[in-house]
Amino acid sequence: MLRRPVESAQYCAHAYRQLLRQFGMRASMSRKGNCHDNAPMESFWGSLKNELTHHQRYPTRAHAKAAIREYIEIFYNRQRRHSRLGYVAPAVFADAFRYMQAA
Repeated sequence: MLRRPVESAQYCAHAYRQLLRQFGMRASMSRKGNCHDNAPMESFWGSLKNELTHHQRYPTRAHAKAAIREYIEIFYNRQRRHSRLGYVAPAVFADAFRYMQAA
């Protein structure tokens, strides 16, 4: 039996809200058609897919998790230059910020 998309969306929305309540979280949602609050995460997912996982096959879920963890912790947060930070790596930006705060 095929489900209509509306039924599926309603079920997912209910399950999603239930998980949020279970873990004491609050969803970040803007008005319909306003995607600006989600732009940073969408940008991150695009980078992750383009720079790491696109056309990649991992032998196990553990291999995929390890590769993604390494990408985020080693490359994305410490080495990758971000246009939003003036084309410097986040670690360099944070060090400069701490230095300026101490001065």
